[in-house]
Amino acid sequence: MTPPVVVWVLARPGDPGLHLLERPPEAVRFVVGWEPEELDGAPAPDALLDCWAGPTRIAAALRRAPGLRWIHARSAGLDRVLVPEVVAHPAVVTNGRGAFSPALAEFVLAALLFFAKDLRRLVAQQAAAAWSPFDMERLEGRTVGIVGYGDIGRAVAARLRPLGAHVLALRRRPERSSEDPLVRETVPPERLRDLLARSDDVVVTLPLTPSTRGLVSRDAVAAMKRTAVLVNVGRGPVVDEPALVEALEEGRIRGAALDVFETEPLPAGHAFWRLPNVLLSPHCADHAPGWVDESMRVFLRQLLRFRNGEPLLDVVDKAAGY
Repeated sequence: MTPPVVVWVLARPGDPGLHLLERPPEAVRFVVGWEPEELDGAPAPDALLDCWAGPTRIAAALRRAPGLRWIHARSAGLDRVLVPEVVAHPAVVTNGRGAFSPALAEFVLAALLFFAKDLRRLVAQQAAAAWSPFDMERLEGRTVGIVGYGDIGRAVAARLRPLGAHVLALRRRPERSSEDPLVRETVPPERLRDLLARSDDVVVTLPLTPSTRGLVSRDAVAAMKRTAVLVNVGRGPVVDEPALVEALEEGRIRGAALDVFETEPLPAGHAFWRLPNVLLSPHCADHAPGWVDESMRVFLRQLLRFRNGEPLLDVVDKAAGY
């Protein structure tokens, strides 16, 4: 009889996704632990599922699993997963790509409409019982630059195009979107400032890697239109935060909607808390009903392929970081 596929699951006790592992697929065995020491003495794993365990626990688990062949991160972002031990390890890495994109794209749409319709002003007027009509903007006809045209970026474009917005996209390999009907033009990272200067609004969906850290720099922010809104649902350190604060305080851009930050939770006293032209989300824009379950189902679909010896989907480029 063929031995079962053993999967070590790094998950906190009570993790809301664990109920989907209660009935393992045929010929699969799950071993759940939060601290790597809990896995000592368990059968050697073929695969490792990371449920947001963090770099220290992941590295410690790898030291206990020399024969590991596959690592799956339940998250989409990999900046806390691709530690040196993972990059050096021969195991294939996959992630939760696709599980969070629809919710994040809807947040982007809501954020752009928040500024276009000046919803903060409407709420303030209602609270003051003030009847003060004003002109509102439309998204139709606006050019939106998407910085990081991967799965999330394309989900954003798919929701903007039916509204009549035009999409400019930035990605490391522009040729991969050369035939994409959702995009007017795709440019490489070297043309970031050009994209920002041409965009009425900017959406950042980049993962955090050594090459993307600080990519939306002070000079890049300075290239944005005075009427532009910046929405960041990628990672906070991709954007030069002090430069963004200055641009917002001085009115050099219209506003920003932010789900991610350089430091999380956002520190008390940070300028973002008080700026009236900022919309804040505490890194929960993808927390739609069933979001953890959907990320677990992405893993389970991959697990069946792994068990059956089929190629895994959306394999991560460890060198690129996504």
